[in-house]
Amino acid sequence: MTGVIVDSAVYKGGQRVSVDCHVHDYGKLRAAAAEQDGFVWLGLYQPSEHELSEVAEAFGLHDLAVEDAFKAHQRPKLELYGDSLFLVLKTLWYVDEDDAVETGEINMFVGHDFVITVRHGRGSQLQTARKYLEDTANVLTHGPSAVVYAVCDTVVDAYLEVVEDLQEDVDEVEASVFSNERTKDSARIYTLKREIAEVRRAVLPLREPMRRFSSGLVPGVDADAAPFYRDVVDHLTQAAEVVDTLDTLLSGAFDAHLASISVQQNDDMRKISAGAAIVVVPTLIAGVYGMNFEHMPELAWQYGYAFALLLMFGSSGVLFWFFKRSGWL
Repeated sequence: MTGVIVDSAVYKGGQRVSVDCHVHDYGKLRAAAAEQDGFVWLGLYQPSEHELSEVAEAFGLHDLAVEDAFKAHQRPKLELYGDSLFLVLKTLWYVDEDDAVETGEINMFVGHDFVITVRHGRGSQLQTARKYLEDTANVLTHGPSAVVYAVCDTVVDAYLEVVEDLQEDVDEVEASVFSNERTKDSARIYTLKREIAEVRRAVLPLREPMRRFSSGLVPGVDADAAPFYRDVVDHLTQAAEVVDTLDTLLSGAFDAHLASISVQQNDDMRKISAGAAIVVVPTLIAGVYGMNFEHMPELAWQYGYAFALLLMFGSSGVLFWFFKRSGWL
């Protein structure tokens, strides 16, 4: 079971405390934290059902929350189970070459003396959050509340990075749609709208839990940590607003793309019609002079053939000049 634990530590007074026990000895870890009035932060990555059940038994986690953490694919939410919290966050990262937003998940169990993070997917590595807290003792003194803040802040900052990448691609689509070249942007617009919908599913449900944290309304979360969560709420709101704007821009770009296709088709039809008219008039003349009636004017005329050719080319030239001047060609 060594591969499932990313990191395990006991913290007290804003500092990491050395504990002489195995990382899988959850009972001793929790006891050491209780003795020193600290807390345990246990980080797991895609644990098996058996591995997660051992952790659940040691820390008294609720069965329903454990089931959600194991199965993953949950929407962002905050639930209270007795004196502990269960928080679900969606992680996002952007694959630019595919115009794809990939998703992962972080499940957090929070008690007065422990924080357990269960990650699924490769997004939002929490080593950064752990290092930030260990380097910022005044934040870490808030206990488990500080860990929740650091993890949420890391996840939401990743949202902003994804939104920035999406914004660049939307700008490219707009430039392509309004260029003079004939482009096929409808497929890419649809792909980007689908990925924006994926971002929205991660961002919007998280606003209510973060609002509750920022208002100090969640039992077990230090009310003094509320200002830190307000910063997270601000970034989350910013991401949500940009997502809505990008979706609107893509809808406008798609409408403009369809209008551009319609205009291009009209131009093509005008050119085809103009070309057909230029061909039809000489054909009409040739048809008339090819009837070979006996009593037909100019039939026996010495210059009749040359006159007919001149009439064909002349009428074609006049039509070409007229259509060119009118913008049909």
